[in-house]
Amino acid sequence: TEDLFALLSNVKRHHPDVAGVSVGAIFSSYQANRVQHVCDRLGLTMLAYLWHREQVGLLREMVHDGVEAILIKVAAMGLGKDDLGITLKQAMPKLISLSEKYGVHACGEGGEFESFTLDCPLFKKRIVIDEVETIIHSPDIYSPVLYLKLKALHTEP
Repeated sequence: TEDLFALLSNVKRHHPDVAGVSVGAIFSSYQANRVQHVCDRLGLTMLAYLWHREQVGLLREMVHDGVEAILIKVAAMGLGKDDLGITLKQAMPKLISLSEKYGVHACGEGGEFESFTLDCPLFKKRIVIDEVETIIHSPDIYSPVLYLKLKALHTEP
């Protein structure tokens, strides 16, 4: 929490007109409470537009609306090394199937995966990954935890 407080304090110092913070939490009370606590201390408004959205529909909406994000961490049964680096669009059928079969959160809200957005309608430039390293955090046979360490990036128009 204190790292977020320091970051947002710095933002407010350099941009005193900032009045709110958008949080991507869908069901994580931990995330929402953490951000709300920091916002309260800094006099900011927390905006949680995704709060309690149905996840399969939200995933479909993000893909349809042009959010190009890749999986950079996997930590759930059914996800593995082959899923690292694939787009949400490519992963969507599998994520929906895992959600229906095992209750996996289709948007990764339970920590099943982490994503990194390369491009979306809000971006002025797209992010291009030049170099990654695959890290095996836990080699569990049923639910391995692996992630991509992003080592070099650049932007393009």
